[in-house]
Amino acid sequence: MARSRYLPDNFTLALVATVTLASLWPASGATAHFFERLTTVAIGLLFFLHGAKLSREAVMGGITHWRLHLLVFGATFVMFPLLGLALKPVLTPLVTPELYTGVLFLCVLPATVQSAIAFTSMARGNMPAAICSASASTMLGVFITPLLVNLIVVPNGAASASFDAIGRILLQLMVPFVAGHLLRPWIGGWIKRRASVLTLVDRGSILLVVYTAFSAAVIEGLWKQVPMSALAGLLVVCAVLLALALFVTTWASRALGFDKADEITIVFCGSKKSLASGIPMAKVLFASHAVGAIVLPLMLFHQMQLMVCAVLAQRYARRKADAAAAEIEKVKPAA
Repeated sequence: MARSRYLPDNFTLALVATVTLASLWPASGATAHFFERLTTVAIGLLFFLHGAKLSREAVMGGITHWRLHLLVFGATFVMFPLLGLALKPVLTPLVTPELYTGVLFLCVLPATVQSAIAFTSMARGNMPAAICSASASTMLGVFITPLLVNLIVVPNGAASASFDAIGRILLQLMVPFVAGHLLRPWIGGWIKRRASVLTLVDRGSILLVVYTAFSAAVIEGLWKQVPMSALAGLLVVCAVLLALALFVTTWASRALGFDKADEITIVFCGSKKSLASGIPMAKVLFASHAVGAIVLPLMLFHQMQLMVCAVLAQRYARRKADAAAAEIEKVKPAA
């Protein structure tokens, strides 16, 4: 019997299991140092493989659609931060200050790549533009996210200094990515044939970061500082952010005259935030003991956006299929 689309997927269950494991048996001392080093290697390998997988031709195919890209980048790096700041007085009472710092961090992250492209494909949107926009968002996020973190998330300097953080992200994420992309002509085909390897590294590296982050946070007393009422409030905060992001991107794409295929791309690329980029960035930008609370809103938002966008993509796809069927009926000769 097939699993309902409303139920969490296997990766979400693995995240929950990892958080539980870190809560019950947190890594400390030499074990924690080992996992830190292993995590750094795994993240570098992850971005190396993503660089080797990225198709330059597909990106170039959508790069000329500049109006769409500007709207997506505006949603990702302007709309979300403004929403996070504007809603802070209203939503902060629902969560702890540390959790709302995580909400603001979520708001300044780049868009996700894989799921944005997958949902755009499912909904029959503009695929070349989606590939270009989502990939460029990830690259720009390397530079923009650290600056925004120091501007609106922790303006008192609790995060790493902007240029230092950019340098560390470039070294840990961009250098492996560029190296993988340069080696694509030789290893791209091998990686494409072994997509399961990329999936394993992708998910495995995130689980490693989550385990090390939550281990440090638990040792510092994370669960004593985060009551159940705050977790319930965090669900409300994530739901409000996602609903507003979907509404604004849909309304803006229609108001600016984009066609349906472009609207789909704008909605799915402009309303998403990247777990794959966000967790490694949090590891670089924040102290180890603070990362657990920082990434918790991102983990909840990630699952929520997957569930909601899966339903939305199917609605878009049905609408396009119904429109195509109606056109066929119009041209059918009378009996």
